[in-house]
Amino acid sequence: MVSTPQLRREIGVFDSILMGLGSIIGTGVFVSIGIAASITGPSVIIAVVIGAVVATCNAFNSAQLAANHPVSGGTYEYGYKYLNHWLGFIAGWMFLLAKSASAATAALGFAGYLLNAFGVNNETWLVLTALTAVVVLTIVVLSGIRRSNVTNIIIVSITLFSLILFILAGVPQVVLSGGENLMPFFPGDKPIASLLQATALMFVAYTGYGRIATLGEEVKEPGRNIPRAIAITMIFTCVLYISTAVVSVFVGEEVIQKLSQADVSLAAPLEVIAKVGVLGSPVIPKLIAIGAITAMLGVLLNLILGLSRVLLAMGRRQDVPKVFARLNSRQTTPYIAVVVVGVAIASLVLIGDVKTTWSFSAFNVLIYYAITNFAALQLSPEERLYPQWLGWVGLAFCLFLAFWVEQQIWLVGLGLIIIGLIWHILIHRFITY
Repeated sequence: MVSTPQLRREIGVFDSILMGLGSIIGTGVFVSIGIAASITGPSVIIAVVIGAVVATCNAFNSAQLAANHPVSGGTYEYGYKYLNHWLGFIAGWMFLLAKSASAATAALGFAGYLLNAFGVNNETWLVLTALTAVVVLTIVVLSGIRRSNVTNIIIVSITLFSLILFILAGVPQVVLSGGENLMPFFPGDKPIASLLQATALMFVAYTGYGRIATLGEEVKEPGRNIPRAIAITMIFTCVLYISTAVVSVFVGEEVIQKLSQADVSLAAPLEVIAKVGVLGSPVIPKLIAIGAITAMLGVLLNLILGLSRVLLAMGRRQDVPKVFARLNSRQTTPYIAVVVVGVAIASLVLIGDVKTTWSFSAFNVLIYYAITNFAALQLSPEERLYPQWLGWVGLAFCLFLAFWVEQQIWLVGLGLIIIGLIWHILIHRFITY
């Protein structure tokens, strides 16, 4: 029997942390906090904290699964190994749907921020610029994981600098406000429903840590490095997000109202906050814009990496054509999967509809991580690294929050699950093993 070619292990713990940060700190912090603040007002701080708790449960469950089963594919592979082929396939299907849409959003977001910096407001240029980003980063991923890591380090460094600057510039405003901007803390007629919807959106803002698990086949000493990298990534991200949310709320009600009116897919909410003028310098909005541009590129790069690895895993199991499992001659890249992912993202960019992408991603990602937690509950005592209750908490919250996004979004999501299962039945009926 011929063994399946494996990807080389070239990623250390430091590179894994940066890969996780590059996947998390992007659309989440530059877009999701703004959307959530416009929905639930000052209580967005609570949404960020609850989202962090749920995401941390999921992160530790992902870590122990990846440590015990370090292969490309993430929850798709965990579903197959610890649950059954139906749930495994659904996990892979949800990941492909959610993250392809997120990648297209990141590409269009990058294009919007970049063109806005030059005063260009043209839909044709928007699409062309986004397509260029997709093509360039697809080529970077095709060149191998090492070059992808170098690109990711540069992107993450610029993004972190701009966000830390934003937080530091906002500290005086937080101190001087004395809490005046926290009232009313729960605005609107349905404060609990708004808080839960915002929490679902903020949960998605943390979920890039799964990229570390998805790339498990390429991580050195995965049993030690993956849990460590995910834990450090989550701690750092939680502190950064909560700090950003606090600064965003304390700049005042006027900004929250502007956020609700802004086209958050093409204008960074944090840039809106900085432009109000309370952060002390006209240079800061420009630096935030630069950070947003690099963040979108980081998200796009890491999504192409993660999506191609899931498609590789699905090709190995023939849930998609087996050709997607082919590796290049150096066995560093699933080149056909990368190209197909790039084409799929480019196709979604051509549609240009990014207004509901984040909510669509929220539902699909929550279902994906519900399966992650369910799989973690099946680990034996010898395999378990963390308490079993983390799996139950993560599973319950994921299923609960998934149905607090807009009704039409989760109805479409359920419909796509059915379509995926029909495909799963048909492709296996006509495949000879």
